[in-house]
Amino acid sequence: MKAMAPTRPPTEQEKFGRHRPLTDLDAHEINRIEELSYDLKIHEVMASNVITTSPDVPVSRVLELMRVNRISGAPVVEDEKLIGIISLEDIVRALQNDELTAPVRKYMTPSLVTVKTFECVVEAIKTFSEKRLGRLPVVDENRQLKGIITKGDITRGILHAVQRDYKEEEVRRYRASHLFEDIISDRTTLVLRYNIKAGDFTHGGNASSHIKRALLRLGADAQLARRCGIAAYEAEMNLIIHTTNGGILKLEVEPHRITLSTTDDGPGIADIEKVLQPGYSTATDNVREMGFGAGMGLVNIQRCVDKMELDSAPGKGTKLIMRITVPSESLNSKKGSS
Repeated sequence: MKAMAPTRPPTEQEKFGRHRPLTDLDAHEINRIEELSYDLKIHEVMASNVITTSPDVPVSRVLELMRVNRISGAPVVEDEKLIGIISLEDIVRALQNDELTAPVRKYMTPSLVTVKTFECVVEAIKTFSEKRLGRLPVVDENRQLKGIITKGDITRGILHAVQRDYKEEEVRRYRASHLFEDIISDRTTLVLRYNIKAGDFTHGGNASSHIKRALLRLGADAQLARRCGIAAYEAEMNLIIHTTNGGILKLEVEPHRITLSTTDDGPGIADIEKVLQPGYSTATDNVREMGFGAGMGLVNIQRCVDKMELDSAPGKGTKLIMRITVPSESLNSKKGSS
């Protein structure tokens, strides 16, 4: 008779599999990869030398084009306008129907999901996740085809950025580590203020990048700067997407506290509890077609800050306040952090 092995409590991985519940500590641990998805623009990582095809050539020719160039899809262009995209999946359908001589127009996908050159990489990641596509055409503000982006392009772009950061770290970063130490006052506050225009997607994310860079130069450690940068980005995009006349994004830095805030005179929010629910959004159809307005902005902000206050009413605009407590070793540290 076999002796029974002693019982033991199950491990976290055994209880929950690979997907254990997120803790509060996990929520604040924003790594450099996630940060770069907010910093990098799509035009920095996309493939610009795009191989395109005409809608009137036979599918067999596109199949050969893909084989020779080792690609899995091609945008379809007519009169210099993007009208569709054809993938290996589409060609397989043509092959199953024994129609490789049929024109590309018959098997291409005409309902396109695109991203913009000036958008942050994180918007492409959101679109990949939501639409479950393998590639996305990239267009400019005039909807002219400028490139194509895949998940592999994003991975390579982020890896190159990490390598570049490592090589340039000592050269490009400087500090103002004695800024608060050398000033004697009852309360010392550094205030940065940014005017954000409604609908200005071209410059979306610029203010949040400036905020994160300023914090690093003030001696903030990388994790603190990442949290502030992501919260600022989501707040900035809310002003661009949801306001009528734009608004103000403000950063207030004190020795032991950072406060981010936005104010606007937009339409206001009727049900604050509802907008705090993941996935709920009041974005217009046009904004959604551009890949924005997924309803995760406030959720991401709550993840990054210690306290969030939202004050709004219909017709009276919105005020959003985000506070982060700064540990004594996180800001103005003399050794700094990479």
